Order: sequence, then structure tokens, then C-alpha cells
Amino acid sequence: MHLKPGLWQQQTMKLAMTQELTQAIALLQYSAQELTEFLEAKTMENPFIQLEVSEMKALQPKEKAGVRKGRLEKKDDKNWVEHLADHSQTLTDYLRMQLSLVPLNNEQKRILDFLLYNMDENGYMSITVEETAGMCGCREETAAEVLQLIRELEPAGVGAENLQDCLLLQLERMEGVPPLVPVIIQDYFIAFAEKNWRLVAKKLGVDVKAIQEAADFIQKLNPKPGARFHYEQPTYVRPDLTVVLKNDSIEVHLLEDEMPKIVFQKDYFEELASHKDEQLKEFMKDKHKDYLWLLKSLEQRKRTIQRVGLKIVEKQKDFFFYGPSRLQPLTMKEIADELEIHESTVSRAVRGKYMQTPYGTYELKTFFPAGLSGGTEETASAAQVKSKITELVNGESKTKPLSDQEISNLLKEEGWQVSRRTVAKYRDQLFIPSSSKRKRYD
Repeated sequence: MHLKPGLWQQQTMKLAMTQELTQAIALLQYSAQELTEFLEAKTMENPFIQLEVSEMKALQPKEKAGVRKGRLEKKDDKNWVEHLADHSQTLTDYLRMQLSLVPLNNEQKRILDFLLYNMDENGYMSITVEETAGMCGCREETAAEVLQLIRELEPAGVGAENLQDCLLLQLERMEGVPPLVPVIIQDYFIAFAEKNWRLVAKKLGVDVKAIQEAADFIQKLNPKPGARFHYEQPTYVRPDLTVVLKNDSIEVHLLEDEMPKIVFQKDYFEELASHKDEQLKEFMKDKHKDYLWLLKSLEQRKRTIQRVGLKIVEKQKDFFFYGPSRLQPLTMKEIADELEIHESTVSRAVRGKYMQTPYGTYELKTFFPAGLSGGTEETASAAQVKSKITELVNGESKTKPLSDQEISNLLKEEGWQVSRRTVAKYRDQLFIPSSSKRKRYD
């Protein structure tokens, strides 16, 4: 190290993040929708670039996805969008329709609007009669009368204040209800819900089998009567890659027809090239250079996505032959090392990209599950372990369900070292109740 003042020459190498390089990195991580939006903005900046975007086609993931272009592009006389069901009627609309013939004065209509506004998507009332009366400036009796009108409508259970109230409302309209059922819901609901059935049986002076029979009946009731009117807007994705199975081989295709394309307006460019304005010529030169760099960046993006996709299929071939349960542990570093690129490049290449497979359309990051190491050098992905836990629970004796420790022991016999706590975590993620709550008393 030179500590004295003076002039010294030193040769170093560094990567300069030019505007073009920054653009190439950004293009790689864009999803198809983001890329389209970016290119649309570019056409506003560059008058010599025109954007061509193909119309999105209906996805049929269970068909042999990606079978040759000729088969995929068969014309359909009917627009597939027209086949989507119209679920525009809301719970509030349905309730108002039933009340349309009921004579209500202005005050009752105002209270009705307020109550319907405070009903959640499942049909439960999120406000009390006392609060309604205070906010609407009316008597509690009037608010209660309007609420009762709602509680008498279809579907049975709407207007309830909680789950217990909802179930009781449904029982009031049913015939052939076992005598034990309303008593359990009315007086022992918490103990019953927590499956403390022996205590409930003792209080009622019956055996546990009678509680099980009541539970089977209660399961037929609808805990969310308004849920069937709630529909989320469907989200459509545009796959970047498609996988085709042909006998024992796998083919991977980049869906280039679905990608937005840029076209250079050559005629317009040549028409302006005849002008002698030096400032115009400099502008045209910059825009042409901008187009060439953008074209190069798009080609590089497609090539990188295809290489990463091919390597993913190579590493996860069991998934494509046998299904999602055969997904193997994989890291982005493994892909990066084999392709001799940086791990961050793989991360950008899989972000927001989708692959159409024989089992549906999956985001590329799905193919990078975390792994669990077994004592026998075998590894399993979390998805495989969850699939096995589901299989074990489905095949267990319902009168003597498997505990988390027993499931852990069975997994160890498969060569997977999965602790009891991990089993409990995965079971919760799969919405599988504990063994005590899965037990039947037949």
C-alpha cells in the first residue's frame, strides 16, 4: 500500500451498469404482462417501434398441453369467454329480491339498508341490534323487527350473529332433526366444537356414540350460508413455456406466439431519412440503436428463460411423468451452477413466469421446493412429505387415528427424518385436524 502522496497508475476491472444493461436485467424479470406494459411505454418513446401482441387463448391444462401448433390453433366458432358463468348476483341482491314484495316504510327501508351493509360475505351480521338502533336513531324494537325479516329469508342462516346462531336458525326450518342436536348446539356448543364429547355425553346422560350421530347430522348444515354468492374474479395467466410428453421423452417449447413482439417501422424510417435536418438524423440514429438493443435484450430474455426451463424439466422429470407428488428438492444455485450463470439470473428468469404441464399451469418457482434430508441420504421435498401425510391420514383407522408421533415414525420407515413438530406444522398447513379431533366414536 502506497502511503506517500504522488501519482500512480493502477489497472482495475469493473462492471459498469449502463442504461442498456439495466434494461436487459429488468426485461428478464418481467412477467408477460409487465413486459407488454413496458413495450407499450417504449412505443410511446420511439415512433419507429410498433408492438404486436397476440390475443390470449383459453388454457386447457389437462389436455396434452403444448401439442403442435397446428392442433392448438384450431379455430373455434364460439368465443370461449362467453362460456364463463355470470355470477354477478350478490347476497345483498338476492335478499333484496325476496324483500321486494314486503311493504316497508321509509324508516324500515333505511334500517334494512344499514343492516345489509353490515352483513359479511358469509351472511353473518357484524353489528348488534343496540348498535343499529343507536346509529340509525330508531327504537331497538324496530331494528329487531327488520333484522328478524332478514333472518327469515333464504338461504337459511343469514342474519346470524355467530356460527352457533347460524346453525340454530337452520335447524328451525328442518324436519326430522334428532332431539339431541339442538340441545348440543344450544347448551354445549363450545365443548362439542372442541370435541370434548365425553364431557357432553356425561352431561346429557348418553353414550359417546349418540354424540357422534348428532355430529354427523350437524356436519350437513352450512356454516357459511352466504358464501355461495361470493366469487373472486378469476385470474388468467399466460404461460411462457409448455411441456409435451411423447412416449418416454419430454419436449419443452417456448410459447413465442404468446410473447409480445416489436416491429421496426422501416418505411416510416426511410421516408424521414431523406430529410437533411441533422438534429432529426441524430434522433433517428438514437431510436434505431434503441430498437436494436431492445431486440437483442428480448432475444437474450427468451434464450435465458428457455435454458432455465429445460434445466428445470431435466431435474424434475419425475414430476412430468408421475405427477406433483414426485417433485424433488431443488435450489436455484444448482440450476445456476450447471448453466454457468449467476443465481440471481435464475431468480429473475423464474419470477412471474409460468409453465404449462400435463397437470396444469405452474409458476416456475414451484419447481424449487425446500428439501428435507433423511438419514439414508434420501431427500424429500416438503410437497412429498405432505402428500405422504395426507395418504397416511386417509388410510388410517377412523376410530384410532394416527398421532403426529406415529406419523413421524412411519415417515422414518420411509427414510425421511421428519420430527413430530414438523409433522404437526405440515398437518396444520394441510388443514388436517389433530388425532383427537379426527376420531370417530362408532
